[in-house]
Order: sequence, then C-alpha cells, then structure tokens
Amino acid sequence: MAETTSSDIRAQRGVSSQTAAPQIAQIDLRDIRAVLALAAADLGRAPVYGLAIGAFYAVGGIVLYLLATRTGLFFLTYPLAAGFALLGPFCAVALYEISRRLESGLPLSPGALVSVVVGPGGRSLGWMPMLNLFVFFIWVDVAAALYLGFFGLRRPDLGGFVVEVFTTWHGLSFLVLGNLVGAVFAIGVFTSTVVAYPLLLDRDSDFVTAIITSWRAVRANPVPMLGYGLIVAVSLFVAMLPALLGLIVVLPLLGHSTWHLYRRVVRWPDGGTG
Repeated sequence: MAETTSSDIRAQRGVSSQTAAPQIAQIDLRDIRAVLALAAADLGRAPVYGLAIGAFYAVGGIVLYLLATRTGLFFLTYPLAAGFALLGPFCAVALYEISRRLESGLPLSPGALVSVVVGPGGRSLGWMPMLNLFVFFIWVDVAAALYLGFFGLRRPDLGGFVVEVFTTWHGLSFLVLGNLVGAVFAIGVFTSTVVAYPLLLDRDSDFVTAIITSWRAVRANPVPMLGYGLIVAVSLFVAMLPALLGLIVVLPLLGHSTWHLYRRVVRWPDGGTG
C-alpha cells in the first residue's frame, strides 16, 4: 500500500501546490469592514463549529487563570491573559479552515478540522505553532522579570497588589513599561502571522515564506493592517473582561475575518487570490 504523503493530503483538501512567491495587493479600511462582514456570515453558516472552537479557547484561558491564582502567582494573571492572545493565531487555525471550506464548497466535519491541526495535514504548518509558543513563554518570562525588578520577591495579597500598582510611582511605572513591552510582542506576532497561517493552509509553502509574506503585507498596507490589528487587540481585551466568556464569539469572528483578509491581500502568480 502506497504511503500517503503530506502533498497527497493537501490535494485531497483542495489545497494548491503553488510555491512561487505571492504578490501583495493594496487594500484600504473598506476592505477591513468587508472582511468583518464576511466573518459574521461564516459564523452564521457554521455556528456550532465556530462557537465550539471559541469555547475551547476560552476554557484554556480560564485554566491558565486558575493555575496562576491557585499557585499564588496572581501577578501573572494579566501577563498570561495578554500572552494567551499571542497564541490566538494558532488557536484559530481550524477557523481559517472552516472559512476556506465554506468558500470552496467543501464539506465540514470535525475530523477534517482536527486533522488540519494535529493530523498529517497539519505538517504544512511547520514551525509556526512552535514560534507562537516560544514567544508566549518568552513574554511570560519577561513579565515575571519585570515584576521582580519592580516589586522584588514580595507577594502581597491581590487587593494590596492592585492598590500598589495604581497608586504608587513604581507601580504605575511597572504598568506602563509592562504594557509597552507587551505591545512590542503583540505587534511582532501580529506582523509575523496575520496572513502566515492562512497561507500555509491554502498553499504548499514553507513557514519562512509565510512569515515574510505576512511582513510584506503589513509593510505594503500599514494603515489597514495595523487598523485590523487594533481591532483584534481591542476585541480580545473586551472579550476577556466577562471572565473570558466573550472569547466564545470573538475568536471565531476574528479567525474567519483573518482568512478573508488573507484572501484580499495575497495574490498568486497562477491568478488565484489567497
């Protein structure tokens, strides 16, 4: 019996083997509004899948929160919440696949979506998930180092810590510096992955090409792309406020919209979009 290769699996999924360098199209803020509308339509067409993935993501965040608070590391809850957003591009992989299948008229099934992430068909993702995970751990380490730099080894109770952060000079400095450093991490991850994951799902490409293409897309369209990044950041922040439950709806909307953004901004030599 012949071995089934990654290329065979991708062909079965309707994925092109085009490996030539893609071109970057010019977009504007109207395109951002359009992809958000398309995302809402995709969620309406496949609500069970989208909401289930969003719920899984939210539960993961809640588990991280409980681990931090139960171990007395409550000062890491905010960095963990912010860092958890850095894993969003990978967590939304199945959502990109849903949008791709809806667009192509391919059937949806739990098995097809799971195989994209953990099955043989997920080989195309290459090192991208490892990159996201690496950045997440680096960010948590940096956040812990910042805490030690400003507060030392003290572990005040939660109420005392909040009061100290918002009412003292070193507490406010910690808050400002932490958010600035976090913003650098967030911008770096966004720029590197905004179209990288959809590209790897759509085309038989390597992760380096995907990252470079993502950077090119942001550089060619700084205002709409960074505007979209701001929408992502604000949406995730608001979604986390009600005990992370808002992520159940927000994550699928952002995942679907990212797929459609990729389709608008990336052009291939074979004439395909995305």
